Amino acid sequence: MNYHDHFAGAAKPVEVCIVGTGGFGRSFLAQSLHVPLMETRIAVDIDVDTAAAALRSVGLDDVAECCNRDEASAAWNSGRPIAAGDLQHVVHLPFDVLVEATGHPEAGAGHAQLAIAAGKHVALVSKEVDSVVGPGLAKMAAGNGRVVTPVDGDQPSLLIGLVTWAEILGFEIICAGKSSEYDFVFDPATETLTSNGISVPAPGFAGHFELGGRDVAELVAARSAAASKLPQRAVPDLCELAVVSHSVNVSPDRPELHCPIARISEVPTFFSTRTDGGLLNGERRMDVFHCLRLPGEVSFAGGVFIVVRCEDEVSWELLAGKGHVISRNGTTAMIYLPRHLLGLEAATSVLEAAVNGRSSGAREPQPRFDLIAIADADLDAGTILTAVGHHHAIKDISSALVPARPLESEQPAPFYLVANRRLVRPVKAGSAVRLGDVTAEDSRLLELRRRQDAHFFPSTGQARVSLRAV
Repeated sequence: MNYHDHFAGAAKPVEVCIVGTGGFGRSFLAQSLHVPLMETRIAVDIDVDTAAAALRSVGLDDVAECCNRDEASAAWNSGRPIAAGDLQHVVHLPFDVLVEATGHPEAGAGHAQLAIAAGKHVALVSKEVDSVVGPGLAKMAAGNGRVVTPVDGDQPSLLIGLVTWAEILGFEIICAGKSSEYDFVFDPATETLTSNGISVPAPGFAGHFELGGRDVAELVAARSAAASKLPQRAVPDLCELAVVSHSVNVSPDRPELHCPIARISEVPTFFSTRTDGGLLNGERRMDVFHCLRLPGEVSFAGGVFIVVRCEDEVSWELLAGKGHVISRNGTTAMIYLPRHLLGLEAATSVLEAAVNGRSSGAREPQPRFDLIAIADADLDAGTILTAVGHHHAIKDISSALVPARPLESEQPAPFYLVANRRLVRPVKAGSAVRLGDVTAEDSRLLELRRRQDAHFFPSTGQARVSLRAV
């Protein structure tokens, strides 16, 4: 594809407002200074000082710190960069796309809803929001002649692109997925495994480093046991695959995924069907792997992959000779993008929305799978399920992917709908946190989810709610 031609319809630079200037947001701001077809001079964060600091950190001067709509209008008319602590203060300005990158479920839902009502496109970086109400927000935006899109630079959009590219070419997809954010690096000299800055002893791991002729399931279990002191499931990984499932028809092989520790060369073998010696019970599955490598070896860099059927032996022998990654028995192959560049490459999705009026996801996303919260320990009534850190983890809570269904009091609730909520009744270890287990009636996210459920599951007898009513 020639990207200059693809975006040739841009009559002027696309005006953008970024909400959330953390890692992703700041990288987006920095790169936007170099994108000829885009201008980003509005930043919103938890307070005006934080937003202003982000703008200045990427080299913008004469920043206007705006605390109301009038101040923002005056700054816009004078051409100054604008910092605000509340989207309400700037949403009336004539920008084209809101980039929502707070990662906060409730705030992000409110920002998206406000932007859609104001006639803006929304680039929804916050997967926490997308996993719960992404299809509903997209339907709302369509009713306003706008789009809600995932963003290139994060794995969901990149994986959707890779899957749909493969489908256009007629590949039979066995698995689609991503590597986890942090590699597992094995050092034979010290017999240690290191991931995300944490090193643990791994005596004997060298005996599990090569696949050879071993049974895949046995090797996966042995590596997992040897790395038991390192986290092997991350909620964001499952969350991102839930977002992918809104746009492409892929399913988890099991609710908690397999998440094997695997070398890059092993991926098409591990993520093939059991019939072909892999882990999967069927085709069109989605999963995650932890990239296992030696110090100094190349990383998968949090990239995305598909495993496809090798339909023509001669063609794939040719491709194997050129370095493509083929499974142990030659029946499947991996095609991959070993990158995700965060805000540095998000502009393509922003331009796709503003210039071409299209999402980087499906034209009409569907809620296929929900990310739910599972108690790993007995939780008492009164416990606040506080989400903390970069990964928004909740103590003593893990996650799983289950088929999406309308929310009811006694049904499992989406992970990010119960995040930061107080339990009103105890939850036993191994049980899903249900909607009725938490206080959530004041939740904007819950209100939007009920609208989404009423639209996509009308047969449940719920009153159909217009998703155009923002």
